[in-house]
Amino acid sequence: MTLVLVEHADGAPTETSLQALTLASSLGGQIDALLIGPGAAEAAAHVPAAVAHVAEHEALSSFAPDAWAAIVVEVAERTGQNAVVAPGTPHATDAMARAATRIGEPLAANVVAVTAGSPLQLTRTRWGGSLLEEAVLHAERAFLTVTPHAVAAAATGAPGSVETFAPELSDADLVVRVNDRIAPPSGGVSLADAKVVVTGGRGVGSAEGFAPVEELAALLGGAVGCSRAVTMSGWRPHTDQVGQTGTKIAPEIYIACGVSGATQHIAGAKGAKRILAVNTDPEAPIMSVAEYAVIGDLHEVLPAVSAELRRRRG
Repeated sequence: MTLVLVEHADGAPTETSLQALTLASSLGGQIDALLIGPGAAEAAAHVPAAVAHVAEHEALSSFAPDAWAAIVVEVAERTGQNAVVAPGTPHATDAMARAATRIGEPLAANVVAVTAGSPLQLTRTRWGGSLLEEAVLHAERAFLTVTPHAVAAAATGAPGSVETFAPELSDADLVVRVNDRIAPPSGGVSLADAKVVVTGGRGVGSAEGFAPVEELAALLGGAVGCSRAVTMSGWRPHTDQVGQTGTKIAPEIYIACGVSGATQHIAGAKGAKRILAVNTDPEAPIMSVAEYAVIGDLHEVLPAVSAELRRRRG
């Protein structure tokens, strides 16, 4: 039996959680789901699992990593789960690490494939996604997180049943919790969810140089991203950063403008269906992963593209 920690938003499981459910099916046997917090009961109706366990508690109105860890352990032990799987998102990874520590088991992070057996055979991404590691996991109860957007979400359907319960939480479980959220200053389309992302790198030249990047993103209904070099220069906020230490994205098309393509940056954009690079350097590393490339100055190329889009739209 496998328990999958399912994150949810707007009354539905997240895409990365559906990916985790898909990988969990490789383990065979019954798959249960665990959903936590406000909106969990609504989202549970859309989770393809034998049983959807819904944790409801007045203290779960905001994320509390130790509370989530306590709930994961409580459900896993009560239902006799052999493995616990979760999406490799910041919140889920934080909770899983704490849950594994509580019962003295190892956590295998960034898993992209698993073969059932004793021990489990795992394939994991390492070094920012630049290599794959074949590993074995020796554990009485396996804890795994799934690399976001590395597994196609094939899990669909509804649960066999939904069981709501009130978890047992101590004061210590609620010491660390989210008290407030600050919305990104740019607003608009979320970088993590956007179907189109237009990113500017060091080649943009300045904060003001992002004007054509913003213009094209707006015309395409997309989000604006940036590289780490840009945030280090203070041209854009960290919330706009694409990369291993920023946001991991999975758009239909990723337009990288003036981005060299360091390993850490590519790690955040590996989920993109198509990559278009605009760069003056034909030997830039980004070219090795791009399906399409325009060799030229982004300050000339992007305004020309935006002008053509406006012309065609009449």
